[in-house]
Order: sequence, then C-alpha cells, then structure tokens
Amino acid sequence: MPHIVVSPLSRLAESATRFGARDMITLINIGTSVLRPVEIVEERHLFLGFNDIVEPMEGMTHPVADHVSDLIAFGRRWDREAPLLIHCYAGISRSTAGAYITALALNPEIDEVQLAQVLRRNAPSATPNSRLVALADDMLGRKGRMVDAIKAIGRGEEAFEGTPFILPIVV
Repeated sequence: MPHIVVSPLSRLAESATRFGARDMITLINIGTSVLRPVEIVEERHLFLGFNDIVEPMEGMTHPVADHVSDLIAFGRRWDREAPLLIHCYAGISRSTAGAYITALALNPEIDEVQLAQVLRRNAPSATPNSRLVALADDMLGRKGRMVDAIKAIGRGEEAFEGTPFILPIVV
C-alpha cells in the first residue's frame, strides 16, 4: 500500500532508507542546505522554499498558491510504487500540512476529519501550517472542511522536532 512518510530534516537520510522512499518533497526556508538522500534522484525531488509562517512578514517568504499548486502537481505525478517522503526542518508544520494536502489531493474520497485524526494519532506533535491547508482547501474545492478538520485536532504536543511517521493515502 503506498503511503507518505513525514520526517524532520535531521532524520531525512535515515527515513529515506528505512521506508524505501524514491520521491521527495522539501518544504523549507529558501537557502537551507538539504542533502538529498542517495535513494532520491534529482528529477524525483521537489524543493519548495518558504518560511513556516501563516501571513506575510517582512524579510520572509510566506506560502502562496503557487507553492501549493506545485506540491499537488508533484504529488499527483508520484508513481506510488514506493513511499513519498515529505520533510521540512522540524517535521511538525510544513511537512505535516504537505502530507495532509497530498493525501487529500490524491484521494478525493478521503474524509478530511478522519484523515486529520489519523494524522494526530500518528504524529502527536503535528501542527500543520494553517496557511498551506487553507490554500489547498480552496484549490481542492473542499469548502473549508480541511481547515475545520485541522483546527479540530488543535496544536500538537510541544517538541523541537517530530518523529518520522507514516500517513496513509487511503483511510
């Protein structure tokens, strides 16, 4: 069964090897050095550079619709023969939002609330970036259900970084 693996940057190589990922999405600040694991070839890696913020701030790059559009398009091109690895710096906000968005984009039949509850169960520290979720909710025509589902699970447990986890694309 294909699935999405979410990881912090510090455990990227370990996660790629452990889970057998061949495709990767990086959601991290512009200019952050990311060493692509040997399992991931350049053509199967999407790098989206923006800060983990929910509204524009001076000197920072906030997530915009183009970021979410690129995320969804890359996810839809994923062949699902091996896990898709999504990471950000801490594995708590941008990457958990990216995994949630990708799973819903790939499987429109998934209930937003049910997937958000699976996300919380599998990742107690997950606090998906609300701006990314709102942009995707609009693009995917989910009529606020993604936003509401993420609000319902609330802020995750305090943590410096998350632990790698699996988010299924079928629940």
